[in-house]
Amino acid sequence: MSEQDDGTYPGGFPAILRQMEGRRDPLGFAKGEALPPLDADLAPLLDQIVRDPATDPAEQDVPRSSHQRKRREIRSELAGASELCALNGLLIAHLRKRAQPAHTAALFHRLWADHADHLLDQLDLRWLVSSITTFGDHGLTGRQRQVGQAMTVLFGTMKLYETERLYSGLAPGRPFKLTGKSSETLPMEMDAYSVSYGGLDVNMLGRLWQDADHDAVIRPLAHHLLDQLIADERTVFRRLAMMRHRLARRRRKKAEARAERAATPDLPAGPLPRWGLVSTVRGSLRQIARFAAHHLELGAERIDLYLDEPDPAVFAALAHPRLHLTACDAAWWDAVGKDRPEQHQLRQSHNATRSYRNSDLDWLGHIDVDEFLLTEAPVASSLLAAGQEFAQLRMAPAEVLCSSDGAIRHFKLTREAAGQPVSVSEEIYPTFGMHLRDGFISHTAGKVFARTGISGARMGIHSLKIDGVRLANSGTLPGIYTGHLHAPDWDHFRAHLEFRRTKGSYRDRPESTRMGMAPLLDFLQEESGEAGLRQMFDELCADTPELRARLTKYNMLLTHRLDLDAAVARVFPDLPDD
Repeated sequence: MSEQDDGTYPGGFPAILRQMEGRRDPLGFAKGEALPPLDADLAPLLDQIVRDPATDPAEQDVPRSSHQRKRREIRSELAGASELCALNGLLIAHLRKRAQPAHTAALFHRLWADHADHLLDQLDLRWLVSSITTFGDHGLTGRQRQVGQAMTVLFGTMKLYETERLYSGLAPGRPFKLTGKSSETLPMEMDAYSVSYGGLDVNMLGRLWQDADHDAVIRPLAHHLLDQLIADERTVFRRLAMMRHRLARRRRKKAEARAERAATPDLPAGPLPRWGLVSTVRGSLRQIARFAAHHLELGAERIDLYLDEPDPAVFAALAHPRLHLTACDAAWWDAVGKDRPEQHQLRQSHNATRSYRNSDLDWLGHIDVDEFLLTEAPVASSLLAAGQEFAQLRMAPAEVLCSSDGAIRHFKLTREAAGQPVSVSEEIYPTFGMHLRDGFISHTAGKVFARTGISGARMGIHSLKIDGVRLANSGTLPGIYTGHLHAPDWDHFRAHLEFRRTKGSYRDRPESTRMGMAPLLDFLQEESGEAGLRQMFDELCADTPELRARLTKYNMLLTHRLDLDAAVARVFPDLPDD
């Protein structure tokens, strides 16, 4: 039996009208109650503040009428706003009914004719929408009623479909995947809107703007609401704009792929994959901008940045269509229905998994804000050439060497990445090579690009996992390294030592059978103090000719100059100086 056997509304329009009219009984007045007269002096109401009826001694009597009950409801909601706002709300309440005092509509019109700027400044969007819909029924001119009715239908329809869309599980700001479109026809024999070339949205919004422009009273309210509508990032208009942008980018990428394939015929057939990154970040605006700018210039289709310590300045400065910022504050964790994990590693995995499961990309990489993809080839071409059979592709790590001039130009590789035996460690790092076999003070696991769309998968720090187990179907991604600016200078290393020692990559790992960083740091601090730490840092991390020569001998030196501030200047030219 179909859920719609009795029709969408059993009883048809007679039943619809009965239900609608049942809510429109007029508000009654008790003796001595009335709306202000049409010629009332409204100016004092701008400066008088509404007191909450719950704490106002003048409002403690039991309401004697439906008018008085509605008045108290409105005053309770608008406590702290001006009395003019409360009067606007009360007039709207009366005008929604079948009947009201004869001058109600004229008084409502006068509020907006004389004090629109005040009301726009004081009222929230919900009350502003209620005001524009009131013009639809009670505007004093045909233009006011026309604009008000059109915007009533617009906002009412938006509320219906945006509410239903919540059941998709997607946040209002997340567009649907381009690959998920159904082939079903639309209701009422309508043709589907063309995301790429359709003009329905522009024509509809533009016509509303023009119609409102012809009436001086409704113009400020209507234009303000339309401005707010196109500025909101969570509407169907913004989602369609994002989809339009992605479709255009996809067509451009296909054209570029055809051109690139013509120039490099050894690439496999098929379109170049679309890739992006996710990272949970904390740090200065400049640090985050460097990360974003570098990878946007590499061609990332989308970068999801989860701000672990949200800063409004970051949102304001890093506006970019391919960069998506999420403020992971207390309200956000509450909205996702999860207590904020104490360990930052758990927060990273949680956020990366959210992006992975919502992604419409082909590949998603999970790296940290101090990690930068190092490659001389287009990332998409490298992903395509690596093969179609793998669920994830691992990028070997490359740890930065600290130069005296602050430039970032040399990185060291692990023995495994260079295909070298354990015996070379002590030749390259004479004192500490026996303890740290790769000479790395950061991780040696590397990071991965994960193929999206794998059911039940979660993104960990270094691998895609299912039921907590790393996927065995992994390959390598030749030609791309994860350049880790873990300790670009001594001061940075020393400043982050305590955090890394207690909560980060230097913490104790009882399951390890090797000495590792934690016991080595303990030993050095106990035996040699600061001098011992500095000796270790200089041997392992200092960009010296001697270390570069030893690394070069075993093919473990990677030279790749990074000018991150130049990338920032190109991508975010208006970024303020530090």
